[in-house]
Amino acid sequence: MRICDMRTGISFKVSPADRLRLEAIVRDRNAPQKHVWRANIILFGVDGAGTAQIMRETGKSKTCVWRWQERFMDEGVEGLLHDKTRPSRIPPLEFQVIDTVARLTLEPPPGETTHWTAAMMAKQTGISQSAVRRIWRTHGLQPHRMRQFKLSNDPEFVTKLRDVVGLYVDPPAHAVVLSVDEKSQIQALDRTQPGLPLKPGRAGTMTHDYKRNGTTTLFAALNVLDGTVIGKNMQRHRHQEFIRFLREIERQVPVGKLIHVVLDNYAAHKHPKVREWLVRHPRWTFHFVPTSCSWLNAVEGFFAKLAKRRLKRGVFRSVVDLQQAINRFLVEHNGTEAKPFNWTADPDKIIAAVKRGHQVLDSNPSASLIARGR
Repeated sequence: MRICDMRTGISFKVSPADRLRLEAIVRDRNAPQKHVWRANIILFGVDGAGTAQIMRETGKSKTCVWRWQERFMDEGVEGLLHDKTRPSRIPPLEFQVIDTVARLTLEPPPGETTHWTAAMMAKQTGISQSAVRRIWRTHGLQPHRMRQFKLSNDPEFVTKLRDVVGLYVDPPAHAVVLSVDEKSQIQALDRTQPGLPLKPGRAGTMTHDYKRNGTTTLFAALNVLDGTVIGKNMQRHRHQEFIRFLREIERQVPVGKLIHVVLDNYAAHKHPKVREWLVRHPRWTFHFVPTSCSWLNAVEGFFAKLAKRRLKRGVFRSVVDLQQAINRFLVEHNGTEAKPFNWTADPDKIIAAVKRGHQVLDSNPSASLIARGR
């Protein structure tokens, strides 16, 4: 047991256990540096060093050395490992001010402004913008954000949903289930200047402006059983092109297989000429998803992957370049990345969520009229 006497009023004892613990802190390469120099202040003092020498060894001021010696005297080693809570330099806001900010945020802002900003709220309530942000953060308010939604008003929503999900989960025997849609107006964009490649410490670059070199439309049919895609590029997306794509599918699907097609309610899909074509091809059956439910069409996932991996950052000097790039992506997908489509969402939960959404809209008459297009 060593007793260390420093300036008047500071005298502490260092037990063998305390010394071992202090030395362990100094040796620990992962210990915070502030803990290391605090432990050294005590160890140097125990070993007979005076205040001036401790100041030189640790690089700390006299008041700092005395402060931590006094802390060790009062609280031991634990006192060196914890900083005392200091009072905030910012006076706390009154409850009425906090309540006013929270209440106003839930109301429309004055004038024709669409949403509250921190600057507007600070001016309105007479507090700082940082204080407004703290209140919003505490109350979970984010007026700068807006989530988008779309509820289907299809009167046959439940029937169509269960029909399509049933095809995904339990496909009919001796049949092919295809998710069909078209990705229209795919632009062949060429950049006005070459970008710089990715390198350590710098992201790749690409000019924000571009040159349009035409567009194409990709018709695609995703086989939900194995994940392969039948695709064909065309200039337009009318019913004529759609029938041509159906003929392409007819040629590629083995004879004797029934064809069940999941598709959206685009007018070209319901054109009289298309219906006449279906009558002449009895092995085909169309299953339409509910209106405003494009997320139910499995091929949309393939379109998203195509856009992300091949189109978004692509540079295409002509429509031919664009179509060739899409065709190469189709080949790569079918060759190495195709896998069965696995539907996991519970249709009962989807139906319940849609019902809750309509109930919320119905409770707000003005929002309900806007959402229903009245």
